[in-house]
Amino acid sequence: MRVGVFTPLLSQMPLTAVLEKLKALHIDTVELGTGNYPGDAHCKLSMIENAASLAEFQKILSDHGVTISALSCHGNALHPDTARAKNAREVSRKTVVLAEKLGIPVVVDFSGCPGDSFTSKAPNWVTCPWPPEYLEILDWQWNEVVAPYWIEHAKFAADHGVKIAIEMHPGFVVYSPETMLKLRSIAGNNVGCNFDPSHLFWQSIDPIAAIRILKDAIFHVHAKDTQMYPANLSRSGVLDTKRYTLERERAWIFRTCGYGHGAEWWTEFISTLRMFGYDNVLSIEHEDSLLSPEEGLTKAANFLNNIVIREQPAAAWWI
Repeated sequence: MRVGVFTPLLSQMPLTAVLEKLKALHIDTVELGTGNYPGDAHCKLSMIENAASLAEFQKILSDHGVTISALSCHGNALHPDTARAKNAREVSRKTVVLAEKLGIPVVVDFSGCPGDSFTSKAPNWVTCPWPPEYLEILDWQWNEVVAPYWIEHAKFAADHGVKIAIEMHPGFVVYSPETMLKLRSIAGNNVGCNFDPSHLFWQSIDPIAAIRILKDAIFHVHAKDTQMYPANLSRSGVLDTKRYTLERERAWIFRTCGYGHGAEWWTEFISTLRMFGYDNVLSIEHEDSLLSPEEGLTKAANFLNNIVIREQPAAAWWI
């Protein structure tokens, strides 16, 4: 296991400065955005058509002794606005191609969310089974939009030797272990998850129990925490739509690792990941509105570096 960083939090800095900064934090693995929601500050898809730019990019990484854990293009390829869906799909496909060229095995994405019909203008995330038209919408979404796209895109990625890691995120059709496994049953085992415990905490899903459900479907992991506020939770519930900057009023907020749950929890989380075969990167994602990117990154890196075992454990004497 090793600690990495998802670099959009440092998007105002050039790549070389980012890599030098991370080296000082004993981090030599990065996850890079290529477009859609994360942006493409440190990794341009235009390198696909420019061999010189691609070689220069690889040299920068090599000179700094840094590897890439994943390329990320979180978007909504199922958006009912056809122009937005087309753009998200193009970014996703190009990201897969670039990952192949760079020898990166995983691309991180969202599952997306359609509208309620082919004439919709905005996504429609269904959160309850009644009134009955909600289930009709959900069936239509999965049968008419989700399945056709993901069957095709999963095959495209597999043909390029790349796996797709879906980040389970409320607001999209895949937001829980159950919906993740549903998509996997449709699109095949080349689709798995980017496991971000912060999105599970506020849904009252135990992330450690979720590892035991998802097992080998975990392709990549984000390191991000969530803090719950019971007094506000009793008032607004988990589906809290207040802005993230209204920390005093919200039922929960995203936190830097260690600020929502302590070392004992994160140690068990990491141990359970290894128990079920994941021994790759914990990619720090900073979305803590109470800490600056500088402070949040530094605290998360120090916190995780103190508990992550980088080397493979020695074989036990009784094996």
